[in-house]
Amino acid sequence: MQPPVPDTSVSSGFDSAGPLGASRRRAPDALSVAVPVPVVPQDADADIDMAAVEADTQTALKAVSPESSFSFKVLTVNIHKGFTFFNRKFILPELREAVRSVGADVVFLQEVTGNHVKHQDKFDNYPDTPHYEFLADTIWPQFAYGRNAVYTNGHHGNAVLSKFPIVRFENRDVSISGPERRGLLHCELQIPGRSVNVHAICVHLGLMEAHREQQMDMLCELVRNDIPAHAPVVVAGDFNDWRHRAHARLEKGAELHEVFVQANGKAARTFPARMPLLRLDRIYVRNAIGHAPVVLPLRPWSHLSDHAPLAAEIEL
Repeated sequence: MQPPVPDTSVSSGFDSAGPLGASRRRAPDALSVAVPVPVVPQDADADIDMAAVEADTQTALKAVSPESSFSFKVLTVNIHKGFTFFNRKFILPELREAVRSVGADVVFLQEVTGNHVKHQDKFDNYPDTPHYEFLADTIWPQFAYGRNAVYTNGHHGNAVLSKFPIVRFENRDVSISGPERRGLLHCELQIPGRSVNVHAICVHLGLMEAHREQQMDMLCELVRNDIPAHAPVVVAGDFNDWRHRAHARLEKGAELHEVFVQANGKAARTFPARMPLLRLDRIYVRNAIGHAPVVLPLRPWSHLSDHAPLAAEIEL
């Protein structure tokens, strides 16, 4: 494989994403894509009025007043481009079923393939759509993708899947130097019945500590300068922070607090998934409370990714 080449088309501001269910032009080669997926019943013959179900759901959500509490479930996982450890087997279809089973409202994904021209001919179960779209399927009506690494045969990056409307999004380039390309995928989510939007940032930081320090500072700058001080923020992903430097830096620079540290006194072990030793993956919040954080069990996750996934309830 040739080394990644710099992507000079990094977006510099928020892109617009219309209301849930609106039609958008699909742009598979663009840096960031947010497209709704139509919600359809799993069984076409089932006697279920899905329009009525959706209407009842929206009515219940809108009944939530700005003063009352509201909780939603988040999941973060590095999916390793849909391959098992050491790239021995392509298992994206199995991974999709596992992600569905968690029942998360918002999913933060790292190492998501947007396109690869050779894999579709090599693997029988390789989808003909971008992996973020394949994973979203009928469960998450909205998704956003931020292309980071670009190479001869395709590209990959971060993605956010959401059951709530994504009203704006941006993929911010935080690459430092050399071929390693990194980005912060920042999505603004509209929660029905609430006057303030939730800001979700999907993170995959660099392998070098000096790069991570600068990238964390850029994350703090984004949170301080581009997000209202009273808005809820959820930052999740693969921080590669094996020396545990992020907690103090993000708390001081952006008042972000890690949910496992708050609950258990330390971050969760997530890598390698089969025998987790390193605490690389995190869920940070601001103006929100993390409840019941959990590292998802070895089965089936240990053979679906090299990182153990994290999940938590976020209360606004």
